[in-house]
Amino acid sequence: MDGTLTGSAAAGEPRTVDAGRGVAWWGEAWALFTKAAGLWIVLTILLIVIAVVLSFIPLLGGLALALLMPVFIGSLMLAARKVEGGGSLEVGDLFTCFKDDKLTPLLVVGGLLLACVIVISLVVGALGLGALFGVAAGGAAGSAGGIFAALGAGLMALLVGFLLGVLVSMATWFAPPLVVFGNRAPVDAIKASFAASLKNVVPFLLWGLIYIVAAIAASIPFGLGWIVLAPVLLLTVYVSYKDIFGG
Repeated sequence: MDGTLTGSAAAGEPRTVDAGRGVAWWGEAWALFTKAAGLWIVLTILLIVIAVVLSFIPLLGGLALALLMPVFIGSLMLAARKVEGGGSLEVGDLFTCFKDDKLTPLLVVGGLLLACVIVISLVVGALGLGALFGVAAGGAAGSAGGIFAALGAGLMALLVGFLLGVLVSMATWFAPPLVVFGNRAPVDAIKASFAASLKNVVPFLLWGLIYIVAAIAASIPFGLGWIVLAPVLLLTVYVSYKDIFGG
C-alpha cells in the first residue's frame, strides 16, 4: 500500500495509517473486485445460499455458521491475494481453508466469536427483560415515570449491545487474515486485530461512514445491491489488512 504511515511498528505488528486510508480502502477493494466481478458475485451468492441452508437447521445451523464463517473469510482472503497477483478466481476458492492446516485455528476463532455473541445476547437480553418488566410494572401502577424509565433502560440495552458488538468486530476484523497470512494463533490474532483497530479508529470511522451510505444504497433495490456490496466489503478486510500489517 502506498498510504502514508503516521506511526511505525515492527514487522507484522499493526501500524497507524492516515485517516484518508479509510476511504482509500473502498477504492482499492473495488479495483480488486472488478478484476473478477462475475466470480466474486458467484462466490457471494454461494456463501449466502450456504448460510440460508444452515439457518433452516434449528440451533445447530446457526452455531455451525458462526464457527465456519472465519474459515470462509480466510478462504476469501487467499482468493483476494490470488486475484491481486494475476491469478484466476475459481468457485473452489471459497473452500480453500477447509483443506489445509488453517482450518482448526479458524474454527477456534469462530468458536471465540460465537462465545462473544452468546455473552452479548445474554447481557442485552437481561437488560431488555428488565426494561420489559419495568414497563409492565409501570403500566400496572399507572406510573408514566416508571414506564419512561423502563423505556430508557431498553434503549440502554440496545446501546450496550451496539458497543459490545463494535468491540467484538474490532477483535475479529483482522483475525482471519492474521491466521491465514501471519500464522498467528487464534487468541493472538484476536488480540492483534483489536490492537490494530484501536490504533486506527479514525480511518475506520471514515470507512464506517461510507459503509452506512453504501448499505442504504444497496438495500433500496430490494437489497440486490448487497450482491455487489458484500464481496467489496470483504475485500476491504484484505486491503486494510495489507495496509496496517504490511502483509
